[in-house]
Amino acid sequence: MDARAKTGVSIRSATKRYGAVTALDDVSLDIAPGEFVSLLGPSGSGKTTLLGILGGFVQPSSGSVWVGERDITFAPPHKRDIGIVFQNYALFPHMSVGENVAFSLRARREPKSTWAKRVADALAMVELKGYESRGIHQLSGGQKQRVALARAIVFQPQLILMDEPLSALDKQLRETMQIELRRLHRQLGATIVNVTHDQREALTMSDRVAVLKDGRLVQIDTPERLYDRPCDAFVASFIGEATMLDVTRAGDDAVRLGDTVLRTAHPLPRGEKLLLAVQTEKLVIDGENRDAHVNRLSCRVTEVLYQGESLRVFAALADGTAISLRQPGSHEARKRIPAPGASMIVALDPQDTIVVSA
Repeated sequence: MDARAKTGVSIRSATKRYGAVTALDDVSLDIAPGEFVSLLGPSGSGKTTLLGILGGFVQPSSGSVWVGERDITFAPPHKRDIGIVFQNYALFPHMSVGENVAFSLRARREPKSTWAKRVADALAMVELKGYESRGIHQLSGGQKQRVALARAIVFQPQLILMDEPLSALDKQLRETMQIELRRLHRQLGATIVNVTHDQREALTMSDRVAVLKDGRLVQIDTPERLYDRPCDAFVASFIGEATMLDVTRAGDDAVRLGDTVLRTAHPLPRGEKLLLAVQTEKLVIDGENRDAHVNRLSCRVTEVLYQGESLRVFAALADGTAISLRQPGSHEARKRIPAPGASMIVALDPQDTIVVSA
């Protein structure tokens, strides 16, 4: 990729209304040159609308969009120098792989003498070297996705937009492609904005993740901080697997859950109504080597579900409050899990004791 690809994006107070419905509500977002940002949220959160505004397929009711020093708010899609990967690939079935990839060059009236090399380079980058003459019908789903990616990068765009690019793939291939897209991003150095509703996909591929809800930007942060320091109950419950439990303030760095006081290493949020976000993989079955600084909860096992690489253990606290934890699926780990009906003590490190405002 050339220097043009390393261009930042600035979305300034973007709002989109459809009559009385506000699909996007005053969203501002700065994306650094070469950054991979995922827009994450449930259906109706505004993520697809925001991507449409970036791509020029949706005009904002107010606000602006800048790519580098250029205001592209009302520029048509074909004049934005943006590569787009659609959910359904949008490949031409009557064209070969090479012709599909070259279509981007033809549409931009690039010199025909350069097509062959640029198509070959783009296909090599997505590990489809030598596929130029293949028919689209001869490709697997993963290969079609790679062709769509090659078509998006062949003209060296400043910005690449991806709309749920992996949603049509099966689980194993989807996870493989997540790693491949991350590798491709490092190789390209391009600025990428990706729309997804899959939390794991967003955390795996992104430098930062922007969480949207009801048309508003709730939080944007690195995957680690988003997961470990959610800003509110919505983000805490939407990212990963978390049980939300009502707690009360018990000092500057502690909360009370029933009769148990739990310490946290993080500042407590303001407000009287607080929730403890208990993430399944942060709870561990307490062993014999007891660490004095961790929080402990007594509970009773109600059900154990085998899920292949892990086991989901459901339990109930003394007052009947339901919690769950995820344990490795190894034989040694499975031996530590009590049978349903048995008592169990689980530990939660103060660093993993996440309290959010309700």
